[in-house]
Amino acid sequence: MKIRKAVITAAARGARLYPVADTIQKAMLPVVDVDGLPKPVLQIVAEEAFESGVEELAVIVAPGDGDRYRAAFGSLRDNLVHTYQGIDWARQQAGKIDHLLRHTRFVEQPEPRGYGHAVFCAREFVGDEPFLLMHGDYLYVPAVRGQRCAAQLLALAGAEGCAVSAVNATPEHQVGRYGTLTGQHRPGRTGVYQVEKIIEKPALSTAELELQTPGLRMGYYLCFFGMHVLTPALFPILDRHLAAGADSLLLTPALQELAATGPYLALEVQGSRYDLSAPQGLLRAQLALGLAGEAQAETLSAVVELLAEANGRPRL
Repeated sequence: MKIRKAVITAAARGARLYPVADTIQKAMLPVVDVDGLPKPVLQIVAEEAFESGVEELAVIVAPGDGDRYRAAFGSLRDNLVHTYQGIDWARQQAGKIDHLLRHTRFVEQPEPRGYGHAVFCAREFVGDEPFLLMHGDYLYVPAVRGQRCAAQLLALAGAEGCAVSAVNATPEHQVGRYGTLTGQHRPGRTGVYQVEKIIEKPALSTAELELQTPGLRMGYYLCFFGMHVLTPALFPILDRHLAAGADSLLLTPALQELAATGPYLALEVQGSRYDLSAPQGLLRAQLALGLAGEAQAETLSAVVELLAEANGRPRL
């Protein structure tokens, strides 16, 4: 199975990032990537997809934001070309932005009706093909440099020819933040499970009763990583849920139905995801990228200096 298309959801306004999200789309916040260069969050997520083999991208945005993204990326490209004339890194960056603009479609979500509805808005772009789904609020850092998280997921989905969700073994006190699943381990396949049951942000008591996965460490559960390969069979399910009149459409119940229609796997991805909208999420993501990339020594030195300064200050 060849996965050529990817969808990034970026329509939410980012209330938890107030006040900055009132003046700029949160996906345009700058972060220093592993190559040591500052980029908008959306560009980093898009490069995760493109460098994993995706050819076309759709970004789900709020009404009017598509033109804003195009203008912002166009301005970044022009500044790189004109301000840093003849400098290799700037020329390469301008080329990456050009590629993003040529191969990306911005699709509006007319009204905020939930994550499932945002995904449903991509149905015309996806057509009858499988697709990679990524969350615009997450940045991904692989455990081994050069082995991108999306590439790990695409490799398994391509080999098995079915839907695959990326998961992480997550401590029990965090299960209320994520979609959580359980399933049977695939014999002979490290970190691969046949999905059986999924619950969106379960209470710990529910997870203890219904979502224990044999083989995981005690007190750990398989939680969504913010990245999936899904098949077009998802869209009739979402359409039916919309027709039932749901005001806010979740993705997780549709994924539970998808699991009942055919093979659906979960993969423990070798890497970490960082939720930018969580408290200190942007800071944690920046530190993780810095420690994983070209600026590792500089980042580590800065962290050590800050810790030493903090340790030497009197407590208030």
